[in-house]
Amino acid sequence: LDWEWLEAEREFRRAIKLDPEYALAHRFYGFLLGSLGRFEESIADAVRWLGYAWGAHRYHASDYYDDLYRFAEWFIGQGLAYVDSQSAEAMRATRGTLTEAGRESPWRHRTPAENLDLFRRMRAGEFPDGAHVLRLRIDMASPNLNLRDPAIFRIRHASHHRTGDKWCIYPLYDYAHCISDALERITHSICTLEFEDHRPLYDWVIERLADGGLLERPLPQQIEFARLNLTYVVLSKRRLIQLVEGGYVDGWDDPRMPTLVGARRRGFTPEGFRLFAERIGVSKSDAWIDMSVLEDAMRDELNASAERRVAVLDPVKLVVDNYPEGESEACDAPNHPQKPELGRRELRFGRELWIDREDFAEAPPKGYFRLAPGTEVRLRHAYVVRCTGVEKDAQGNVTVVRCTYDPTTKSGTAGAEARKVKGNIHWLAASDAVEAEVRLYDRLFRVPFPGARLPWGQKEAGVPPAVLALARVSWQSGR
Repeated sequence: LDWEWLEAEREFRRAIKLDPEYALAHRFYGFLLGSLGRFEESIADAVRWLGYAWGAHRYHASDYYDDLYRFAEWFIGQGLAYVDSQSAEAMRATRGTLTEAGRESPWRHRTPAENLDLFRRMRAGEFPDGAHVLRLRIDMASPNLNLRDPAIFRIRHASHHRTGDKWCIYPLYDYAHCISDALERITHSICTLEFEDHRPLYDWVIERLADGGLLERPLPQQIEFARLNLTYVVLSKRRLIQLVEGGYVDGWDDPRMPTLVGARRRGFTPEGFRLFAERIGVSKSDAWIDMSVLEDAMRDELNASAERRVAVLDPVKLVVDNYPEGESEACDAPNHPQKPELGRRELRFGRELWIDREDFAEAPPKGYFRLAPGTEVRLRHAYVVRCTGVEKDAQGNVTVVRCTYDPTTKSGTAGAEARKVKGNIHWLAASDAVEAEVRLYDRLFRVPFPGARLPWGQKEAGVPPAVLALARVSWQSGR
């Protein structure tokens, strides 16, 4: 990872380590938004929204830059690190492969004095970006590529959002991560499985420092578990950045994005994430979780906790011909059908109502129990009505559905049970309803495994329109 991500990643990992449940629920929904200067507060806001807090344990990798530099000088003095002046391309070419050992750098045998002088000059800003890197001297023939003299400091002439221009060399992730854990007295460092091959380097660094008396024992242990692979999304930060910068989505808080800010806009809840975590558990083996599992968890949580309100997404007018013009009455509805303690609300019933267009069919299919010519349904919390006819425009579209109501069947009265009908539909009084814009979003990608059959960026991995439908709806907030 580039050093710009280091602060954000470290901050998020600190939050994860405070609570195992947090680690389960949010090993995927930890993506951030904004520029580097906003990473920290974005994470803090997300963690607070999830119901967690650092308390006194809010740390930054940059808190330890002086220690990380001091330890690097110690490694140099012990002959365990050297300044390499090869180009990045040359380093890649000599690193070797999984089946071939790497080749030593021509600068690997510089003396500790030479290395220390160069490293201090790197810190002083004498060299341009990429001129030198500091590498650990471990084993270029190791079967683990991460132990083939990994780089631990590089030159980067850039301001840091917390330390300003104090540094022009920055530690790389594998080096900073393990040392920061040890300095913070972390016992178990939780990572995903892609870091399993990095564990030998994690242990090598802190073991050498502990042997030299620079770190206290016991040392932290790195523990890996499988990342959450969720269908219909991508988890790579680089690909998410491409979606944002390419204009495929409306930003990091687009409701389809796998970000906490996006999930919040979509209406997901912290409790839903915890329920999702409980259901999927933790594994040491990679697996794919279908998006429907997350959606079901959110739906179940909202079903249990959310108060009910009515919205008619695609309204068509329903006229009750035998109801007096200019009159209306109150219908009583619970705020939650299973929680009477949440109280009740009033819905106004009158001659002209809105119903959803999909709740009426002029030629209904078999098994259709909603409103159709000659059939009866119950208007939820109100009366039983019978469809008597329709009105259409010049194009043949239904504009008005006409019906009559049975005044003896009002919900909550003794007569309500006298008439049994199979269909219940929702409605709103035209006089009380207000218009609102509802944005109907689908999943992030059209296919469950984006890029699996066609290369990333081609049509199959394409993103559907940011807004699939804009509905002018009628709705009533309730009282």
